[in-house]
Amino acid sequence: MRTDFISTLSPIIKKAGEIMLSACGAKNFKQKQGDVNFVTEYDEKVQAFLIEEIKKAYPNATFIAEEKDNDSSAFNSELCFIIDPIDGTTNFIRDYKTSSISIGVFSKGVGVFGAILNPYLDELFTAEKGKGAYLNGKKITVSDKDLDQTIFAFGSSPYYKQELGEQTFDTAKKLFFACADIRRSGSAALDFCHLACGRIDLFLECRLSPWDFSAGAIIVKEAGGVITDLNGKELDFRIPQSILCGNQKTHKKALEIL
Repeated sequence: MRTDFISTLSPIIKKAGEIMLSACGAKNFKQKQGDVNFVTEYDEKVQAFLIEEIKKAYPNATFIAEEKDNDSSAFNSELCFIIDPIDGTTNFIRDYKTSSISIGVFSKGVGVFGAILNPYLDELFTAEKGKGAYLNGKKITVSDKDLDQTIFAFGSSPYYKQELGEQTFDTAKKLFFACADIRRSGSAALDFCHLACGRIDLFLECRLSPWDFSAGAIIVKEAGGVITDLNGKELDFRIPQSILCGNQKTHKKALEIL
């Protein structure tokens, strides 16, 4: 199996970012299943481009991606790419400029590489298993802050308002009173990256899909962070689930509170 992920995938994801940046102003969109769950032509363009270019480099690759019908058995293949073409589509539609492209790479169910690009700031976060996490080639680590000093970010699980709305905001309220302040970005992938480089210290969401957290989980772990579900259990990258991640101190204390 080829392992030249950084040199091969970096130019591909950056070129995909140029497709995102070619859009300007409000975007046309279609409604998918769930509340405020949208897709634009750019989600589809970026995804098609990524799959086409990755297949050229890795002909035997399999794919799990947000805007396609997926076969979960692909996850256990020799090389599986889990792709979110635009994480933060609602932000993208509104030209809010807080969206990203996310690629997680797995080999026989084990995460081996993650890349997340914020094209608006030209920030590329990467991590390879056992080799650390990086922002534009410079090594990054999670913060060492304790919970009372923490900037805490959360996702509101907007596709599942009726089911998870009360739980989401009850949980956020509990942690808000234990932390310094709170944030909500609208891109879980970027929240993972901000945690990995110490801009925030804790993140949670009551339900995310594998393409939302696959790359981010690899980056957080390689930056020295801890990531589990809200019950402290190891993640299953094949199914949607809750997410709690932080540094060693914040993750442990947040679990105690919750």
